[in-house]
Amino acid sequence: MFMMFAMTSDSVGEIIKEVKVAFSVSNAQASLMHSLPMLGIALSGLFLGFLADKLGRKPTIIIGLALFGVACYSFLIANDFVLIVSLMTLSGVAVGVFKTGALALIGDISTSTKQHTATMNGAEAFFGVGAIIGPLIVAYLIHQGVAWQWLYVIAGGVCTVLIVGALLVKYPSYMRGNSEQVKKVSVTQSLALLKNPYALGFSIGAFLYVAAESAIYVWMPSYLVCDATSLKATYECYTEGFAQTLAIYSVTAFFILRAAGRFVGIWMMSHFNWALVLMLFSGAIVLCFSAGLWGGKNVALFLFPLTGIFMSVIYPTFNSKGISCFPKHQHGTVAGVILFFTAAGAATGPFVMGLVSDANGGDAKYGFMVATVFATILFMGLVFNYLYNPTQRKLAEIEASEYH
Repeated sequence: MFMMFAMTSDSVGEIIKEVKVAFSVSNAQASLMHSLPMLGIALSGLFLGFLADKLGRKPTIIIGLALFGVACYSFLIANDFVLIVSLMTLSGVAVGVFKTGALALIGDISTSTKQHTATMNGAEAFFGVGAIIGPLIVAYLIHQGVAWQWLYVIAGGVCTVLIVGALLVKYPSYMRGNSEQVKKVSVTQSLALLKNPYALGFSIGAFLYVAAESAIYVWMPSYLVCDATSLKATYECYTEGFAQTLAIYSVTAFFILRAAGRFVGIWMMSHFNWALVLMLFSGAIVLCFSAGLWGGKNVALFLFPLTGIFMSVIYPTFNSKGISCFPKHQHGTVAGVILFFTAAGAATGPFVMGLVSDANGGDAKYGFMVATVFATILFMGLVFNYLYNPTQRKLAEIEASEYH
């Protein structure tokens, strides 16, 4: 499921290039193909995340997958810009439903909070794989003269297989809570979690992380081109052939390193202090961003994609530890709250960076300065988390009562 979602969401940059030409839309209009699906995920996570706790994991996942499949197959008749954006938004709403169900399910199959974090890194690793193969599929389709919409049809096929699998597989039981607790599961409870320090803390961390991460796959290509004023991307300023190739495929290199790091994170989070790892890795991100800005394009060419290694374990761990601070009958609801902030960061971060860049002559360097600020605030928060460990007692309580 995570891989299928990433195949479509992280291909939007490649798709936007085609849509702008096909429908003669502006950059602002084309950006809706990214921001509206993110808005759909955010609102779905916040207002529908409770379904995983109310209806159960299996029905919620199947409902979300069915809605996603309908949106994907509808791309076969999508030959209008408004319809395309509407279907992308609908797919975002569907992702918010099935992803909260999947995140809650991870808690059901975990026997400890540490295993929960390792499993979460494994699930997000498949998201990293989808982020790599999705753009490659779009590029191949376009090269073969096939419409990019077939990416969604392919995703719809994967979705159909997943629905069949979800129907056949026996899901583990989870602590649903007593009848009174089940009755209280609602949108109101989701909104109430916004006041909870654990849910809010990890949600803000997810927002800051995703806002910084999005600078890489949204604005790094613009920063690395030799002449930002040219309509055609040029890389002649990189003297070596390898450097030119890396500049062209810098985003792919980042996604490969991020995916590899998440698979390693399965082992890492089982053997090391998660708070220490996150503090050190977030500090490394700040150093890479700062050095890449200070040293210019030739330095950023290597350091910006390298952040994929350091970013790899941060978001899955935020998700896991944030969810693990709550009893299992609330896992879907709290997952939806964190997902809301995640999508909000993905939508807000690149937009703010674009505004700042435009205000400074369109140079993407200024957008990365904003990203560095996001990364620095995140690092400061994780230093505090490591030094004072505010979740230690809460995680220990949940470990004793919810995991066996």
